[in-house]
Amino acid sequence: MTTARSFTETRYDEVTVLASGNGGAFPYGNTVVARGSEGTLVVDPSVEVDHDPVGADAVMISHAHEDHIAGLRHFHATKWAHREDVAGVRSLQALLDGYGLSPDERDAVDAMIGDTFALTPGFPDAKDVEDGHVFDLGDITATVIHLPGHTRGHCGVLVEPTGFFYIADIDLTSFGPMYGDLGSSVDDYLASIARVREIEARWYGTFHQKGVVEGVGEFRSRLAEYEAVIHRREERLLDFLERPRTLEEIADRRLVYRPHVQMPFVDAVERRTAELHLDRLIRHGQVGETDEGAYHRL
Repeated sequence: MTTARSFTETRYDEVTVLASGNGGAFPYGNTVVARGSEGTLVVDPSVEVDHDPVGADAVMISHAHEDHIAGLRHFHATKWAHREDVAGVRSLQALLDGYGLSPDERDAVDAMIGDTFALTPGFPDAKDVEDGHVFDLGDITATVIHLPGHTRGHCGVLVEPTGFFYIADIDLTSFGPMYGDLGSSVDDYLASIARVREIEARWYGTFHQKGVVEGVGEFRSRLAEYEAVIHRREERLLDFLERPRTLEEIADRRLVYRPHVQMPFVDAVERRTAELHLDRLIRHGQVGETDEGAYHRL
């Protein structure tokens, strides 16, 4: 079992980021704390948070993935998630259902999650929120911004008037966007990127690696590079479809992970990513399907 590690506290006025001592790469992440005059909200307690360090009044989970709920068991405050993802917070088995795994893959991922995160069976009392829900913390507010694509219920949190916008797993990494769940969507992800691009903030916080980006100009530049990964994947896929290819061939070719990466969920992510891009390219008239079920560029 992975043990919790130390984190570094960095202040952004009323917001504190508990920055990962391990750089924030999976399975680690950066936890956000918004402290107002009448309440404290914690967002996404990571595996490195092994206690409630702030006396939270509420905990918001940006989406139902194991790394974002890893430290949740240490908090007694009311727990919240978007209604599209709250089932995965309430039940670990529902979280696993959302990955669309084969039975063997599911057993392996379940074991990996147990070894890495030691999660509880779930938090059945977790409450659901909608887009625009406001946590009134006194002199500051924290507003839920629904940003689907990564998952159906993926959300950010905008803290005002501080000007801190936590965008969770729109994480600006060179690896690029992840949309390998049953509830994922490339089109929704692109729409969410467009939405965050239009929200001006002083700071933008991510759960993984990049941490905090200051300034709307720098943020939009990094966001454009991040979005470009989606389009490069489609270009690579179109090049590969110069002749008919099966879904299995496309998944084996890998749009997301490098060939040497071996984790129990990789094949499922590659299958789902390929399916999503194929559906999108077929709708756009760029790809066709043969009678034998293979795909080719038009």
